Amino acid sequence: MEQTMFTNEVILSWLQYFSRNAPINLAKLKMLDITGKNKNLIPTVMSNRAVLVFTDAGHPDIFYDMWNAELGDCDIWYNEGSDPTGEIKHDKVSDMIDRGINASAAMLIMNPNAATNYQIGMENSRFSCGSAQYVCREVRAIIMSKLNLRDQDNICIISGESIAVESAMIAAEGSVIAVEYDRRDQVTMKCNVDKFGLNNVIIVDSLENGVLSGLPVPDIAFIVASPRIDSEIKSLLAVNPHMDFVIYTLDFEILTSLPKLLKENDLVRTEAIHIEVSRVNSKKMVEPFPAPWLISARSVKD
Repeated sequence: MEQTMFTNEVILSWLQYFSRNAPINLAKLKMLDITGKNKNLIPTVMSNRAVLVFTDAGHPDIFYDMWNAELGDCDIWYNEGSDPTGEIKHDKVSDMIDRGINASAAMLIMNPNAATNYQIGMENSRFSCGSAQYVCREVRAIIMSKLNLRDQDNICIISGESIAVESAMIAAEGSVIAVEYDRRDQVTMKCNVDKFGLNNVIIVDSLENGVLSGLPVPDIAFIVASPRIDSEIKSLLAVNPHMDFVIYTLDFEILTSLPKLLKENDLVRTEAIHIEVSRVNSKKMVEPFPAPWLISARSVKD
């Protein structure tokens, strides 16, 4: 069992404290322990009306980051000290942006404006502007469906910034290795990580020099295909021979080369789909988007 300073007994004592002192329905409460873990506080608060957060010392910018993520209207219920005793206090995040957390404790975050519906395929306007060319939200929604991530999955995403963001939110107990070769794309990825408060994203500039050896082993990989794809697949299979793949491509030559490439790497294609999306714009004209192929593959040993 994973070790934490917040044992069952400690958690129960905090639950009793807040149930006595704050207007909360425990049946609708989300609990999040961010001590020593790569847990994502901001996305959790965005999607839940009540979050009981267990935290350790050393988060000097936690309320500023929430305010910067447009969560300034959230209510924080807390007390002074590390024990569930004494007077409870109640402030808006916007009034606490200059405060940090200097002791292990629990706090109750109430967000009446939480987006409680499950969101997949976010609007591109929500992502940071930068060098990245984001796919349209409809294509991203299909990609996320094909990835079919679970909360504890580890995933490697190559040149897919917006896919990395949504994956990090879904695989909240896992991790995302975001491979960005271009320095400008690394900066854009970092901006997105900061904007969405994602603590489970690891940004690397390549798969060379054994970079994966010290990172969580991916269960699945999403690759925006390029001439590097053969070496990328080999590097990933070296750390997990049973890895699943979803490959995105707009390049016809790469598409036609994939059957041979998969066979050479002991992979079998499980699905191939072609996605076409068009919208009617403000001028009542049909506006087509790039139409990619998605190729799913797995090890023949499976």
